[in-house]
Amino acid sequence: MMLPAQVTIIPLFKMFAAIGWINTFYPLIVPSWFATNVFAIFLLRQFFMAVPRDYIEAARIDGASELRILWSIFIPLSKPVLLTVTFFAFISSWNDLWGALIYLHEDARFTMPIGLLNFIGTSGRANGSPWQLVMAVSTILMVPIVVLFFMAQKRFIEGIMPRA
Repeated sequence: MMLPAQVTIIPLFKMFAAIGWINTFYPLIVPSWFATNVFAIFLLRQFFMAVPRDYIEAARIDGASELRILWSIFIPLSKPVLLTVTFFAFISSWNDLWGALIYLHEDARFTMPIGLLNFIGTSGRANGSPWQLVMAVSTILMVPIVVLFFMAQKRFIEGIMPRA
């Protein structure tokens, strides 16, 4: 969070090239799932800090190990916040234009934001892009996120709102 993405792009590109991930979707998806999203870490920490300590103490008195406490208490209670983090990671990966421009090189692998950018830039009209068509494509690009939100709306709101 302290370093802008532009500073770390060359080392990341070299690392992904060394493991053979260039021109794959892995650099767009995997980093968002391995503690690189500072907001997700903050959201999870705040949620876990709000879990009553009585639950943990009762589990320890019953003889539960730390791993058992994690799987039996924290994971079931944290489904809303995990869904929220998953939703934000999906939106980040879905809308990532810059990462896709850097890591994807074949036309067949381009993501929808690159397709929209190409649609705007290659319309072939002298007076600019046909904006009614650009807005139609933008709406289609947005539909999966809206559908996903409405499917998980209740849990998503539970994950964002603090418990009273």
